[in-house]
Amino acid sequence: MNYELSQRFYFEAAHTLERAVEAAGSRRIHGHTYHAEVTLSGQPDTAGMVLDLGHLRAEIAKVRELLDHHFLDEVDGLGAPTIENLCSYIFRHLSKSLAAISSVTVERSTSGDKCVLRLEPVRQLGTHAAPASLSVAEPLRASAMRRR
Repeated sequence: MNYELSQRFYFEAAHTLERAVEAAGSRRIHGHTYHAEVTLSGQPDTAGMVLDLGHLRAEIAKVRELLDHHFLDEVDGLGAPTIENLCSYIFRHLSKSLAAISSVTVERSTSGDKCVLRLEPVRQLGTHAAPASLSVAEPLRASAMRRR
């Protein structure tokens, strides 16, 4: 048996985006409410928890602070402010302290956009070394699925 533990959070941010389709509106500064979810996989410890939710929320608060009410074009290490890069950015920051991340989701529900970064294989708490660093330019050892 394997358990999945998830925590959702949101952040408000503005950005621009260079793209070929729907280009005019994307190039202007505009903002979104982003909804994100971080999922951990593993076995409960002797206290009956995959991870104490208080610890998970504290770590998420740190990465949320880096994104909430910021201009994403200026966030160090993000790259182009796409939902794919936001998934990767959130993973990179949280994986420093959370070893069992199995997926990161970022969604803009008002426009129906969603990206899920699934880490393979699922890393169990305490059984794998820290993941290799993910840059926005390199393949992610993960599958990103998005709806547009």
